Amino acid sequence: MTRFGLVLMRLMAVLPLPWVRALGVLLGIMLYVLAASRRKVVWTNLQLCFPNLSRSQVRSLAFRSVVCFAKSWLDRGWLWHGTPQLTKGRLLLTGAVEELAGQAPTVLFAPHFVGMDAGWTALSQQVPRHFSTIYTNQANKIADGWILAGRSRYGRTSLYGRIYGVKPLIAGLKQGEPLYLLPDMNFDPKESVFVPFYGVQAATVPSLARFARLGRAKVVPVISRMTADGYEIQVLPAWKDYPSGDLVADTARMNRSLESYIDTMPEQYYWVHKRFKDRPEGETAPY
Repeated sequence: MTRFGLVLMRLMAVLPLPWVRALGVLLGIMLYVLAASRRKVVWTNLQLCFPNLSRSQVRSLAFRSVVCFAKSWLDRGWLWHGTPQLTKGRLLLTGAVEELAGQAPTVLFAPHFVGMDAGWTALSQQVPRHFSTIYTNQANKIADGWILAGRSRYGRTSLYGRIYGVKPLIAGLKQGEPLYLLPDMNFDPKESVFVPFYGVQAATVPSLARFARLGRAKVVPVISRMTADGYEIQVLPAWKDYPSGDLVADTARMNRSLESYIDTMPEQYYWVHKRFKDRPEGETAPY
């Protein structure tokens, strides 16, 4: 990210949404053609997770996934620089919104769909609660400042760096701050358990069950879907009987639920991530 890049992102806030999305298609085509190594990551993930798809179907889905990723990146221009009225008008909060009422300790399971920042923006702008989340600092200082400012734009929010550990997150949960958690990535293998993801063993951080247990919190899924008008952020009912006390079983349940969400919009999941990078002993990474 450069200062010129920031100027371009601010421009996205004044362009009509169809124009922003058209530019996103062009950017997606460029990324798909030029970023060969990342394109292969997407192909590999899709081949592993959807073995019944033909080669042409995998390539089609991979292309649409990269285009959705590019569109969502440009959408951050209006999410973080558009007027409050414009932003709110493009973010539709639906579903079991009543789950967010009151001060009950709540962990929000927010999978890595391309609309994840739209979901955070909608909640922090439209729901009168103090939200918290985990933040990973970016090596690019300009991008780091831009992202932090964008995610702190509305409402009362706390973005905790990973270096601070879990104590402030647990304290926030107990004080009634919903935790917006994105645990569906291949993070530190030392802190992960291997559970199936589309039938493939995947290193998965069991933080959803841990935070729910330590904070005595309910788990509420929040699914962000890109639409022609912006994004729909759907709040689902709280999971029953979760956590169970079995960390591995609870993490496997999380992945099964995630699969059901992905199946409704596979092109909008974050397939650019090396989800199967860390392997059980004796297996080699597929990338």
